[in-house]
Amino acid sequence: MDTRLAHGKEQSIEQRLNMHKVGEILAPRAPQDIASVGDEKAALTEMAMKLASTVARFNTEWVAEQLHLSFNLTREILERLAQEGLIEELWQTGGGSSHYRITEQGKSYSLHLMEACGYVGPAPVPLDTYGEMLSWQFKNSPPVKPEHVINSLSQMVLPKKSAQLAGLAVSSGRSLFVYGPSGNGKSTLGRSIHAAMPGDYWIPYAISVGASVIRVFDDHCHEKVDHENLAKVDSIDHRWVRIRRPMVIVGGELTLDMLDLIYSPAFKFYEAPPHLKANGGVFLVDDFGRERVSPEQLLNRFITPMEYQIDYFTLRTGQKIQMPLKHVLIIATNLSPETVTDPAFLRRMGYRLFLGSPTDEQYTQIFNAYAQRVGAAVPQGAVERLLERYHTQGRELRACEPRDLIERSRDICSFHNRPLELSNKVLDLAWTGYFGEQLGPSKTEPDLLVSAPRIPRPGEVETVTSDEG
Repeated sequence: MDTRLAHGKEQSIEQRLNMHKVGEILAPRAPQDIASVGDEKAALTEMAMKLASTVARFNTEWVAEQLHLSFNLTREILERLAQEGLIEELWQTGGGSSHYRITEQGKSYSLHLMEACGYVGPAPVPLDTYGEMLSWQFKNSPPVKPEHVINSLSQMVLPKKSAQLAGLAVSSGRSLFVYGPSGNGKSTLGRSIHAAMPGDYWIPYAISVGASVIRVFDDHCHEKVDHENLAKVDSIDHRWVRIRRPMVIVGGELTLDMLDLIYSPAFKFYEAPPHLKANGGVFLVDDFGRERVSPEQLLNRFITPMEYQIDYFTLRTGQKIQMPLKHVLIIATNLSPETVTDPAFLRRMGYRLFLGSPTDEQYTQIFNAYAQRVGAAVPQGAVERLLERYHTQGRELRACEPRDLIERSRDICSFHNRPLELSNKVLDLAWTGYFGEQLGPSKTEPDLLVSAPRIPRPGEVETVTSDEG
């Protein structure tokens, strides 16, 4: 991409990215002719040829829609392909559109292209353009403010210091190491704090590196946003899609191979790894220490991105590429830090947060808040009775257990076709079902189950008794 103006002055990054204002949003401008795409001419022409080989006939509008290119640029590309004998124009329609079919020469050429890279879809943007766009967005992301953090964690009961540390991690863009006993909100905090990050990002559907293509957009990870009907604005380069800042979660399935470019031999293109898809957002490594590779190997893999905000990848050809990488890395584990890491790595983590067992007061807050959320009244003394049972049995309190006991109470009431209630009888059965205590006869508390009428077996004569003489 040319980085200088005609009169010799260096362009700003907004000019190099060809950004323009659409309403209140800066958006990449769509190139309108081949002269404006520069070095991308060959890649866009090849993409049009591969697309042409997938159908018997096509027209200009359809190709523009499939490749996410402007109509004018698409028309010029197809006219040149027709001049070269790779496609044949069948007829013209109004508005400058034409209908085409691929020629035998074009089929042979497309087959050759598909053998090198089988990607067909929205046209990719060059790697250097992707890097510049990310770097520009990193610098211009809206700041995370205390009120954003408070709102994002409003459904959790946390000590003020814990909420503040989580907020510092996302506001600074540094990493966060969350540890403590299971069931106390580590994963929930990692998921919830993502909502504190304001603003949206432009990402490409795919990026090109020479003849190779890496698919970036993933509708499982990325949520499209369409402020001001951006999808209908013709001046926008629709090879880029505007998304909410992403949240990508991995767990015990994570391997080192998943953190590299993922090549599909069948389709002959690459898929971006999960931490690259998390660019600009949150990358949560849940249940750290339970993956199929050692914690040390994973931590070593994270060091370079954490310290330098870049990552390196290797193509099948042996070519190494560098990409900007900036997200909030959150590592959550219920194992002790000494078990899964070492002091040198912990020093590289931005913040460390211990989430321990809730106090009696916090447990009561969590119980009452969840009951209110599901529309259940909490009888007086019900929570105190539960807490006494915890202490009598020597059980540690867990922040997840109020929710779990209420949900099992909901199961019980639903089973008996009753509205949700949190009576002692219901909570006792919920407790037994949750903690697995041995059931025994009770003289003071009748069974919740209602006896069902006996159904006679086939062929059996039912005897009817009566109290009347």
